[in-house]
This record gives sequence, structure tokens and C-alpha cells, in this order.
Amino acid sequence: MGKNQFLSENQMMYSNSIMGKKVKKEAEPPPKDVFDPLTIESKKAATVVLMLNSPEEEILAKACEAIYRFALKGEENKATLLELGAVEPLTKLLTHEDKIVRRNATMIFGILASNNDVKKLLRELDVMNSVIAQLAPEEEVVIHEFASLCLANMSAEYTSKVQILEHGGLEPLVRLLASPDPDVKKNSVECIYNLTQDFQCRAALQELNAIPPILDLLKSEYPVIQLLALKTLGIITNDKEARTTLRDNQGVDHLIKILETKELNDLHIEALAVIANCLEDMDTLVLIQQTGGLKKLLSFAENSTIPDIQKNAAKAITKAAYDPENRKLFHEQEVEKCLVALLGSENDETKIAASQAISAMCENTGSKEFFNNQGIPQLILLLKSDSEEVREAASLALANLTTCHPANAKAVAEADGVDPLVNILSSRRDGAVANAATVLANVAMQEPLRAGLQSHGVSSALLGPLRSANTVVQSKAALTVAATACDVEARTELRNSGGLEPLVELLRSKHDEVRRHASWAVMVCANDELTAVELCKLGALAILEEVNLSVSRKNKFSEAAYNKLLNNNLSLKYSLTGYLSSSNIISDGFYDYGRINPGTKLLPLKDLCLQEPSDQRAILLVNSKSSDVSPPPSTEDKSSDVGYGRSISSSSSFRRASKEKTKKGRGKKEEEKVKEEEEVSTLPKLMGEGSPEKEWYPPFDPDFRVYVYEVTKSIFPITDIKEQIEVLARYVAEKMGGKMSKEKLHNFSWELHVSELKFQLKSNVVPIGQIKKGIFYHRALLFKALADKIGIGCSLVRGEYGRAWNEVQLMNESRKGLIGALPPPEVYIVDLMFHPGGLMKLRSREADLYRYL
Repeated sequence: MGKNQFLSENQMMYSNSIMGKKVKKEAEPPPKDVFDPLTIESKKAATVVLMLNSPEEEILAKACEAIYRFALKGEENKATLLELGAVEPLTKLLTHEDKIVRRNATMIFGILASNNDVKKLLRELDVMNSVIAQLAPEEEVVIHEFASLCLANMSAEYTSKVQILEHGGLEPLVRLLASPDPDVKKNSVECIYNLTQDFQCRAALQELNAIPPILDLLKSEYPVIQLLALKTLGIITNDKEARTTLRDNQGVDHLIKILETKELNDLHIEALAVIANCLEDMDTLVLIQQTGGLKKLLSFAENSTIPDIQKNAAKAITKAAYDPENRKLFHEQEVEKCLVALLGSENDETKIAASQAISAMCENTGSKEFFNNQGIPQLILLLKSDSEEVREAASLALANLTTCHPANAKAVAEADGVDPLVNILSSRRDGAVANAATVLANVAMQEPLRAGLQSHGVSSALLGPLRSANTVVQSKAALTVAATACDVEARTELRNSGGLEPLVELLRSKHDEVRRHASWAVMVCANDELTAVELCKLGALAILEEVNLSVSRKNKFSEAAYNKLLNNNLSLKYSLTGYLSSSNIISDGFYDYGRINPGTKLLPLKDLCLQEPSDQRAILLVNSKSSDVSPPPSTEDKSSDVGYGRSISSSSSFRRASKEKTKKGRGKKEEEKVKEEEEVSTLPKLMGEGSPEKEWYPPFDPDFRVYVYEVTKSIFPITDIKEQIEVLARYVAEKMGGKMSKEKLHNFSWELHVSELKFQLKSNVVPIGQIKKGIFYHRALLFKALADKIGIGCSLVRGEYGRAWNEVQLMNESRKGLIGALPPPEVYIVDLMFHPGGLMKLRSREADLYRYL
């Protein structure tokens, strides 16, 4: 039924019989002092408009009748009347004493108010109170009809809504819902529908108890009235109190009956929208379930062929499923089967709504398990859809399904879901990218599945998301890196594809979750030494150091990532912190630069080797590994002045010397020692200036290599850990100048010895094995380096004024062999200077260190 269906039947009757028509009496001769009646026939609207200012009621009534007929003919005529100035005099007639004039003026405004310009003028003239007054119970039905029609047209504008509410228009409109006239009902409910867009109106409707009369309109024989009633209910039932009132007035039964009636299929979509709101209310959902309405609803949604109905049914489930009790009820009614069926719809909006409903139902464990076999394959198919909205909704469902559910993550991988997920990482929709990254992260959490991800180029595909401006995408991408980079191959691919640079930049993020996930990813990537070095080059360490200085920005992952980077760059860690734990194993290539301040960049070993010697502290190098890339030595090589990185000599002679030394008896050790000292100047300087194409290697330390061999052969077999420590301590002291006394320490000319080595090597970098006169920090480093080679756990601690020492942990001898919980091991300082091999129990660190140092 159209907006004015009933007008077509009554308009002519109004104009021919009601409007302005009075019963004629038999004419009497007029008095002599009265003007004779003048009959005028006008064909100009302007003339009739002028008649609106007449004081005669009959003229006014006839003028209104003519204007009404003129306005009915179309929008152009309404605009003409506006131009001719008809609106203002007509507003005065709304309060005219003559009932017929007042009625005819009201009818005109019912028609004119559909014109936007007229509506604007009416608001300016403030006629709302006059129009609302026409809704009084004592007024005729025809006045009710056209006054409510005027308000229905006016209420489409926000300002008019406010005016209607302020002038008390809502109460008479609610009352007119019970009018016997269908046009009055239709206009009143339409106006109320427009007013309900404002929350103040919805609250006022609740106070006026408007829901029962609106529910009665569902029984109307006119579909347009039913439709408007459903639309109105669809808005006001967003409020909990309205849903309770609807339930108490058996409104749910009315809605279910509408769905069951095929003849009312044009009302099904709006009825479902109201039910969707009602399902949010637990009590209403239980009522629907107990009366069998929920099964009917799900069956109806699944079997319907109308896409909008399926879509709205899925949306109804989505809204209700945010409540845990509702999800439980839905699961008991096997709502999952309905949703899986809706995924197969040909309509994209239905697919989206079904995917969103699955996302909501994922909070229920039983639902998650159901979708493992049914649902995940269909969702993966939707990932390949041409619609980006469909792909985003499907990826969201998969993200929720796989979170904290390894079986579903496995199902995604087994259903060939990785490829389409990787493709979505390049989507233009941030939501889809974030969802896909989440699913891939969930899959990568399982080691057997993680290995297969690399063949799909996941690490390279994450480059775009890591550079996204969206913080959610950044966070999920970083989390995926953290999950996938557990394998060397993944870290290598990420490093080679340039993924480390944007990852490091995310450490600067002001967003807590982005910074936390980026720190997590950096921590995982730092398991690889090459990757850790690259991260440090990109400034990760400096950024993390700055972050960790802030109480509000730091997090457990930023601290762990910082420590992990340092643990893979022990040279830097020792320079920054002055401490290496027993788990920090010194390997070949380690160097002790000395203490540096936070934020100071530590130059790579190669750059330090290329520097000319200076008066700075010697840089101690640990390296027992030789290179086979150099050519055999020549006489010229041995006689020439060499420096690290500035000329090339072979390390083969030193390898031969090392082998011979290990084979011959101790009787020839002194002779070989002399030879080695003569050959100090010919230590290998791999990759000279003349051959830049050669790969650079750290200078080889043959003496240290001999040390490693000797301690491995003689100390490693010792079974008692304490004895091992004592023997190794004496060995280190012997190699570094022997036992010292505190009184004669100032006469120990170690500085001259080290300076001579720097001059001979033409470098500040001195291999630890070449130092034959060493004090605290030389001996402590050598002890730690050798202890790590043979598996003795010890720490290396840097003190002030060139001091350093080693700490070891030993069980109390008196507690050995006892059953039960053992006390923690005791910490000892290893004496390498004054009583080599002595162990000093560390009770008070400051006091004991003072006694030792």
C-alpha cells in the first residue's frame, strides 16, 4: 500500500462534498444595504492565493478547496504555491474559528509538507503547535489523517523531530495508533518510526507504553502498516526495557507467526531484525528456545531462498552470540549447521554475515570443535573470493577459530589454507591483513606446521604488513614474525628480504602492543647470531636500551630482546654491562674492547683491526680458529712489517707449529716458544688492502689454540669440578706471568709488554694468547675463555681500575650425598694472581672483593 493509498478513494469525496460545501437555502432577496453576491471564476493560482486573506469564511473554504486540488497535481504546483506566498496565510487558517476552513487548511498542509522547501518554511514559521493541536480527540478523522500526514512528512528532518517532541506531539500520535481509520494509523506509525531515530524519543515511547498498540498494528490487514510497525519495533527493541515489554506482551509469538506465514514473506526481513534484537536478551532467548521458536528460526534461515532473510538471520545470531549463555543455547540447538549451510550461499552479504556469526560463536569451545571438520574448508574457499569484504570476514572467522586451538590451526594447514592466507597479506583491507597474519601466527605456533610455512614465502610476504601504517596490522605482523622466526630458514628469509629494518622501526612505536610484539619478534630473531648482528647494525640494541629506560614503555619482551641481542654479541655485552654469566659462552672472535657507556657504538672487530695502534687500552682478542684461504707464507712475508688487514701472510706455519708442539714432549716447549715469539710479527692479516675481494677473518691466535688443546687434554678429564677449577687457575697464572705478590705488583711490567705487542702487531688488537705478562683482567678473560672450552661454568666480572675476576658455583662439600632438597650452590672467587687456584667464598661481595683485589 502506498503512502496515500486511501487518499485516492476519498480525496474527490472530500473536495466535492466535505470541503467548503454548505447546504443551500432558498434564496431571499438581499437587503438594500447589502452588496449583491458576485460570482467570480478564476483560472490563476495567484488570484486564489489572494483570496486566502479574505474575511469571508465561504471564500476561504472555496479557496482552500481549489488550492488543495492544485497541490494534488504534482510537485511543481507545490513549488508554485510556495512562490506565490500561499504558505504563510494558510498557517493562520490552521487556527481559524470555522471548522471547515480549519479542516481544509490542514488537508492542504498534509499534501504540501512533502515538499522540502515548504517543510523548511514551516519550521521557520513555527506551526508545529498548530498542527499537533489538530490531533485532539474531538477533531474529525479527516483532520487527524492530514495532520498526522503533515507530521509524518515533517518528521523526516531532525529539527522537526525536536519540535514535535518539544510540543508534546508524541502522546497524541501514540493514541492515534488505535484509530479506526487505516490512514491515520499509517501516518501516525510512520511519524513515530521517524521519531524513534532519536534516543530521547525511544525513552519517551517507553513511558507512554507505546509497544502494545504498535504490536496490535501487526494484525492489520494492510501490509504497509505492518511493515512500518516492524521497522519501529526494530529500532525501539535496541533498548533492554523495550525488549522486556515486547516479551511480556507476547510480541515474540507475533513475530514467529509472521515468519511461519509464507504469504507475509515481504515482512520476514523486518521481523527477523526485531527477533535479532530480542535474542540479545537472555530471558527472551530462553523463551524462544522453550517454545520451539529457536529451531523454527534456524530452520527458516537455512531453508529460505531470500538472501536478505538469510543475512538477517545470521546477523541475529551474531548479535545474540556475544553473550556466553546465548552461545551455549545456540550450540545446544546446533546453530553451527545452519551457519555452515549459509556459507554456501551465492550471496556475498550472506556469506559475510555467516562468517561473522561463526566468529562470534568461536567463543564457545564446543562450536570451535564442530567447525574443525565442517566450516574451516568452506571458509578457506571464501578466502579466494573476488570480494574483499568476503575475504576479510572469512579470515576473521579463521583467526578466531585457530586462536588457542591447535587442532583448528592444523585443519587450516591441511586444507591448503596457507597460500590464500599469504595472498591476503597483500590485501588493501587492513582488517583482512591483520586476520590473515593472526591465522598464520596460530599455525606457526606448532613446530610440525611451522616448517611447511617457509615454502609459501611467509617471511617475505610479511614485509608489507610490517610497513603498514595501521597499528593493528603492525602488531599482528610482528606477532607472526615472532611465531615463524623460530627456524633458521625463516630468519634467513626475513633477513634477506629486508624484513628486519621495518621490524626494528616498530620498536619505536608509541603503541604498547606493537612495541611488545616487535620486541618479542626481535627476541626470537636474535637466536640467530647473523640475524642478531644485523639487528644491532640497524640500531635495535640502541632503541631497546632507550625503551627500557622508560618505565611506561618498557615491557618484559623489550628487556628479554635486549638481553638476547647482547647474548649473541658477547663482546658488546661485556663492554656495556661488564658481566658475562656462565651461560654466556665465549667463542672464537670475541674481543674485550673495555668499558663503554650506554648508547656508544662498538666498532666491529674488522674496523678495529684496521686502525693504527694508539695509546688506548689494548683490545683483547680470543680466536683459536684459523683460515685456510691464505696462500703459503714466503720469506718476504716473514721479514716484512705487517698489520691486521694491511698485508697478507699465511697462518699455515702457525698451524704446523701448533701441531708439532702438541706432538713433541715438554722438553722442546721452550725452543718452540722462542720460535713463536719470533714469528709474532707474521701473524696472519687476512684480506689486505691489495685484495679486497678476499673474505676477512679475525687474526689467528696459535698460542691460544695450544692452550685449548692442552687444557682439553689434561684438565677436561678431571672428574672433580673443584679440582678442575684449581688446576685451570694455576695453568692460567703460569701462562700470564706466574704467581704475584701484592707488594711487588707495581713492579710487574705488564704495560710495557702489552705496548710492545701492539707495536709489533701494528694494531690495538692483541690476541690473548700472545700476552705473557697479564694482570687481573687478562687472566680473568683467559680463564673464562678456556673454562668455556672445556665446560666449566664460570662468570666474568669487570671491576674498576683494570680489575676483573671470575666467579664459580660449587656445592658445599658437607652436603654432598644427602637425600632431599639441596641448598643453592655457594659462589666463590677464583684467585688467579696471588694464590693461583685458591677459591674465596663470596659472602659479602664488597668486602671479599676488597680482600682479593
